[in-house]
Amino acid sequence: MSSPGSVESAVADPKLVEERREQIVKAATKLFSEQGYYLTTIQDIAREAGISVGLIYQYFKDKDDVLFLTLKLVLETYEKVIPAAIEGAEHPLERLCLAIGAYCRVVDRLRDATVLTYRSTKSLRADRRTFIKEGETRTNRMLEGCLRAAIAAGHVRPINDSLLVYQYVLYSHAWALKQWALRGRYSLEDYVEEGIKLLVEPFLTEKGRAAMARLKRKRRVA
Repeated sequence: MSSPGSVESAVADPKLVEERREQIVKAATKLFSEQGYYLTTIQDIAREAGISVGLIYQYFKDKDDVLFLTLKLVLETYEKVIPAAIEGAEHPLERLCLAIGAYCRVVDRLRDATVLTYRSTKSLRADRRTFIKEGETRTNRMLEGCLRAAIAAGHVRPINDSLLVYQYVLYSHAWALKQWALRGRYSLEDYVEEGIKLLVEPFLTEKGRAAMARLKRKRRVA
């Protein structure tokens, strides 16, 4: 049996596999989000993608494969984008704020897939659900690392970092889950800024407040 993290393909060319799967996943994500996983058929996905049913089966064994790859893509994107966003930033508060902003931007880029993680993760087979949960845990640890560094440096008061990180995650996900209510009121950058005010600034020490003020001045100048 293949490992829970793998999706087998009958096509050998990696570049072609990546391109076709991206096309299929994009169509599937739209349909899964609009009409649900169980009501969406492979025929529906093929029609939306503009390809044949037979072609889908060259790249995926079944609908579970398509859903799994969609959810896996979200987690892999976090694991690429967040480290890249904080690379080169030395101040722990700046790294924390950049990490939260990066998380929100991935959610914005993959809004339908983010909503799908809430609706359809339970539809995966058990080993794949575990794989997705482990991926979420890895992402949370990146945020926890930034928060703990800010606490260790005396910028954030000691707090239950694991629970606060879940507030960061839920706030970020709300950008997709409550898009109908938020999009008309905030730009993405405004939303990120409000998140920092709500979820970072109230926990700053005096040292942290002074550092945050310097960081804000630095951003305004830049």
